[in-house]
Amino acid sequence: MGVEESWARVQADALRDFCARAFVRLDVPEADAWIAADALVAADLQGIDSHGVARLRRYVQGLQHGHMRARPNVRVVHETPTTVLIDADAGLAQPVSYRAMERAIEKAEQVGSGFAAVRNSNHFGIAGYYAAMALSHGCIGIAMTNATARVLPTFGQRSMLGTNPLAVAAPAEAEPPYILDMATSAVAMGKLEINERLQRPIPAGWAADENGLPITDAHHALQSVGQLANGGMLPLGGAGETLGGHKGYGLALMVEILCSVLSGAAYADLIKSKAPDGTAVSPNLGHFFGALKVDAFRPLAEFEATM
Repeated sequence: MGVEESWARVQADALRDFCARAFVRLDVPEADAWIAADALVAADLQGIDSHGVARLRRYVQGLQHGHMRARPNVRVVHETPTTVLIDADAGLAQPVSYRAMERAIEKAEQVGSGFAAVRNSNHFGIAGYYAAMALSHGCIGIAMTNATARVLPTFGQRSMLGTNPLAVAAPAEAEPPYILDMATSAVAMGKLEINERLQRPIPAGWAADENGLPITDAHHALQSVGQLANGGMLPLGGAGETLGGHKGYGLALMVEILCSVLSGAAYADLIKSKAPDGTAVSPNLGHFFGALKVDAFRPLAEFEATM
C-alpha cells in the first residue's frame, strides 16, 4: 500500500528561479546557479522526476558540507584540436558539464568532431540535457557519466558498477529530434528512491540480493545497493544472460572506460561518496561528451530530411 500522493502544479520559470536563488545563497556564481537550475527543471519537464528538482536538497547538502565546491578551480588539464580534458575540482557538475559540451561543439564546428572528458566531478543530472545542446549546431551529441557502484555485474554478488547513463541526440527536420537518454542498469537509482518515498513495491528485475533473488521492497533495495556485499541493482536486461543482462553489463563497462579510465576519474567500486568515518566526500566522478558535425559527413539538410 503506497502513501497518498499529493501534487501541486508549479510554473517552470518560478521553479527555475527558486533553484537558482538557492544555489546563489550558497555562494555559487550566478551564471553557474542558473545552469544548474535549468538542468534540474529540464529533467522534470521531460518527466524524469528522479533527476529533477527532487535532487536539489542533495546538492544543497553537498554545498553546505563542503564536499561539493561552490567556486571550484575548474581547469583544462590537456587539450588538442579535437579533445579536451577538464578537472572539475569537485564543483557542481552541471556548469562544468555544460561548458565541456560547449567545448566539444566548438571543436566539432571547427574540425568536424569534438570530445571532452571531465574528472573530479559530481552528479550531473540527466545526460540528455547535454547531448541535446548539439542539436541547434547541426551536430549529433553524445553525453555519459559514471556513478557510484550500485549495479551487479552479470552473475555477480556485489555492486561493482554505477547506473552509468548515456545519451545520444540527433537533429531532424520535420520530426522531433532523436534523443536517447538511458541508464545502463535496468532502472535509474532515482526510481528506487521515488518508490521508497511513495512506499510502493518495485518490480522484480530492478534489484537482487546476494543470492540472485529479486528484491521488491524499495527500502530493502536501497539498503542493499548501499552495502557492497548484499546484492544490488540489476544491469539492463536483468540477471544472467537469458534476457541480455550481459549486454547491459557490457554497456556499463563501456561508459566506465570513456568516463573514468580515459579521464583519470575514480572508477567502478573505487568511487567513494563517504570516507571511512562516514563523512561525505566528493566522489570524483567522470563524464564524457562528444559532438559530430553532420555536414562533415553529408549535407545537413539531407541528413535531417532522412531523419
